[in-house]
Amino acid sequence: MSLTPVLLGLGSNVEREVHLRAGLEALAGLLSEMRCSPVFESQAVGIKSGPFFNLVVAGYSDLPLGELDRRLKFIEADNGRYAPERKGLPLDIDVLLYGDLVGNFDGLILPRAEILKNAFVLWPLSLLVPARLHPGEQRSFADLWQTAQIEQQLQPVAFQWRDAELTPAELIQAFQPQA
Repeated sequence: MSLTPVLLGLGSNVEREVHLRAGLEALAGLLSEMRCSPVFESQAVGIKSGPFFNLVVAGYSDLPLGELDRRLKFIEADNGRYAPERKGLPLDIDVLLYGDLVGNFDGLILPRAEILKNAFVLWPLSLLVPARLHPGEQRSFADLWQTAQIEQQLQPVAFQWRDAELTPAELIQAFQPQA
């Protein structure tokens, strides 16, 4: 089976480091050539909760879209996403892009609308895959980020996974409050 390029958005607002690392480990078993964006902290959008950690993952999958989405739901469930007593959102994984598909695929709308609405999706995309074109807009993620009119505030945060620092120190320093 051929490999399809995929972009996934991850977020957590409960034991953020633990759940994001668990999600990344699980995704490493599903995707080849996986790469991660820097990690950002953002305020919740659409729900009342504490702040989130968010990042975007790029990789290749040999799974059909429906099967990939089903496995992402299992990873979320393994991290308590659907537990009746859960508080907050332990792990959220969204398919942002699957190849260049555009449309409604059994209820999964691609490209995901949040790409253009949320800074915690678009900024990481612009850093991870700046030249990649948004299949609906036919503009690069770097260009879309430069011209975005999004009011959300993000803060880059230090985050390690598999002995690698995902967020460059220069990015963190550039967004430190000035004394």
